[in-house]
Amino acid sequence: MICLFLSIFSYFFQTALTGVSERTFIAVKPDGVQRKLVGEITHRFEKKGFKLVALKLTQASEDLLKEHYWDLRSKPFFTELVSYMNSGPIVAMVWEGLDVVKTARKMLGETNPADSLPGTIRGDYCVEVGRNVIHGSDSVLSAQREISLWFRDNELHCWEDSSSRWIY
Repeated sequence: MICLFLSIFSYFFQTALTGVSERTFIAVKPDGVQRKLVGEITHRFEKKGFKLVALKLTQASEDLLKEHYWDLRSKPFFTELVSYMNSGPIVAMVWEGLDVVKTARKMLGETNPADSLPGTIRGDYCVEVGRNVIHGSDSVLSAQREISLWFRDNELHCWEDSSSRWIY
């Protein structure tokens, strides 16, 4: 209990000092895991200066995936999307940093890889929209909702990143 309190206190103290107050949810989809892109994707976020606060390899249940993609439930591709996301392991992550949601979306590229610029994850590694390697929250509100779906509070780690003073 004391550790949890200190962890929360540390997070809010760091937020007050650095202005860093955002977290985002990033998931390497089954095709990205199968293609062994997890390390490359993680490396890009680390090189950018974002802090990893949670990571796990998981096989998502259909119920979790239906809840995660709830806003797409009326789309004709919803069932196929849930099936695809349930087809193999997913690497779920939470990243923290200044404007991390907006910046991560730019790093990912467009949902349709054909519209993604070289240098983005989808621009470099994807061909088809149905196999676009990665998911990222599209807003701070979505990030909060998605993080709470995929991680329990005690799985989110507050730790001091010694490089943060060189980034912020």
